[in-house]
Amino acid sequence: MLNYIYLEQIQSTNTYLKGVAESLTQDTVAYTHCQTAGRGQKGNSWEAEPGKNLTFSLLLKNPAVPVAKQFLLSEATSVAICLELSEFADGFSIKWPNDIYWRDRKICGILIENSLSQSGIDYSVIGVGLNVNQEVFISDAPNPVSLKNITDADYDLEELLRTVCERIETKCAGLRDTESWDSLHSLYRGSLYRNDGKLHPFQLPDGTRFRAAISDVLPDGALCLADEEGFTRQFQFKEVKHVIESFVL
Repeated sequence: MLNYIYLEQIQSTNTYLKGVAESLTQDTVAYTHCQTAGRGQKGNSWEAEPGKNLTFSLLLKNPAVPVAKQFLLSEATSVAICLELSEFADGFSIKWPNDIYWRDRKICGILIENSLSQSGIDYSVIGVGLNVNQEVFISDAPNPVSLKNITDADYDLEELLRTVCERIETKCAGLRDTESWDSLHSLYRGSLYRNDGKLHPFQLPDGTRFRAAISDVLPDGALCLADEEGFTRQFQFKEVKHVIESFVL
């Protein structure tokens, strides 16, 4: 059973949980309705109107995956959230490596930080920012969207928090069965944004653009892209990005 800690206001739930991880004896969720310095991949910020969205982190003690397979935690988390959101509407997908999109709009960001030792992964902190009831976004984040925007309905944040966290924990606990890894990877690949066998635009850090189709995601999380000439290249996080048209909601 998950332990829940409510924080009235905090800079980062990930930072908080990492600071108390050693003293906690069970899987724990730290959540707040006012996060002032939420972080994404490589230090990106996350916009969240207070009291309108889910901003939380889930601490998993001794997750049952080897260090070399830690990307499975990212797959399990993103698949779990994608499945949960699909209960409310169609059109959700996972934009590599673990953003959750609705069509061409971002609804959820995930930041996973693992504490490693010689014995393996001591703990994992899974930070999630999920747009729920916010209707207007003022930051320069690309194409944000919320459940409210999509369905025109309001959601109980406490109820949604628990169903999302329970689904994530269940998916991650299932990794103890190594025979489940292949099926999870297949589900992750099948849920990938623009993984339709067609050529799509991508961009390198230097601004170079090219067209390619997703061919695979490797166990370490590297994205494999097959370009127009049929040549396949591998990319790690932040080495390539989708080119997505920006538009106003």
